[in-house]
Amino acid sequence: MRVKIAHIVTQLDLGGAQHNTLHTAKSLDPGRFDVVLVCGSGGVLDSEIRADSKLRTVFFDSLRRKISPFYDLLAFLELTKFLLEEKPLIVHTHSSKAGILGRFAAALAGVPIIIHTYHGFGFHDRQRALYRNLAIMLERMCSRLTHALVFVSRANISYAVLHGLVRAENAVLIRSGVALSDFPAKVDARTLKATAGIGVHKLLVLSVGNLKPQKNAADFVAVAAKVLASVPDVRFAFIGDGPQRQALEARVFSLGLSGRVMFLGWRRDTAQWLAAADVYMMTSLWEGLPRALIEAMKSGLPSVCYATDGIVDVLRNGVNGYLIEPGDVANMAERLILLLGDPSLRQRLGAAAAEIGPEFDIDGMVRSQENLYERLLQARGAPTP
Repeated sequence: MRVKIAHIVTQLDLGGAQHNTLHTAKSLDPGRFDVVLVCGSGGVLDSEIRADSKLRTVFFDSLRRKISPFYDLLAFLELTKFLLEEKPLIVHTHSSKAGILGRFAAALAGVPIIIHTYHGFGFHDRQRALYRNLAIMLERMCSRLTHALVFVSRANISYAVLHGLVRAENAVLIRSGVALSDFPAKVDARTLKATAGIGVHKLLVLSVGNLKPQKNAADFVAVAAKVLASVPDVRFAFIGDGPQRQALEARVFSLGLSGRVMFLGWRRDTAQWLAAADVYMMTSLWEGLPRALIEAMKSGLPSVCYATDGIVDVLRNGVNGYLIEPGDVANMAERLILLLGDPSLRQRLGAAAAEIGPEFDIDGMVRSQENLYERLLQARGAPTP
């Protein structure tokens, strides 16, 4: 007997949560699990997934990232109706909006087992108090409906315990996985750099992510400006896109940094760019466990990152990179200048970074989730695959 599982995610954008959810849905043992993916329409990957006949996917136009009382209520009702008709034994939700609406709908539909993975949090310390307190209240309500809460980093577990979402002993740690064997990628660095107008002998500092407030790319530009004042031959590239891109590019232009600080948009060859880069940099203000950082480390890059959330789980200051207090642009620039001027230091820290362990393997992540499903099914006396 196959166990029916519904994975619910807000939208299929190019982010770590979406990538890992897709990989899980596609990779769960088809002889044991019958998987349906549920998501909102309008994501970057929609057309690709619609063309994938191997993964059954259901799109709801009402499931949207932005808060909307009308569409959120409609999404909740549509999700509830869908789950009542499908009768899955397990609902596994991902991302903040889908996590709240999906868990409420699953509970109303009488789904026996409800799981949520925190790839990050929908609330943070920089939000307005009213919105933040409302988000925490909703998460606490949902946590009481949930049979297992999964976290991608120990730092996120501590944050959830602090805000009353879970008891530490009940939290499940399953790392955000990466196809470790794909890194470092083979690359013709000279040709790749030339495609973006980067001189083949220029050192390259790279960052990857959505151009949204969380990733704080304004500090990426600010740090680049300070570094370039001392090391003019370095180049900075940011792979990713989002609502802040136009303003960021305007800022680069106003600082006279065009051609030296570049926003490359989303790319399918990120692994090759990591292999061609010299240093990885992250200025995120909050994170779950950034997959791009794991990929950079496995590519042998030393990293300079703000010391937030899941980043401190994997980056050891002075051992495989540098941790910087969030917002300390000057210190981040100093560390980058140090690395860029010392090839042996880059090599030593990069070699240590590349030793990141097998607990971050993406297929191991899927097996860990399968084991979790079976434990929960057995605990509730439900049939196991």
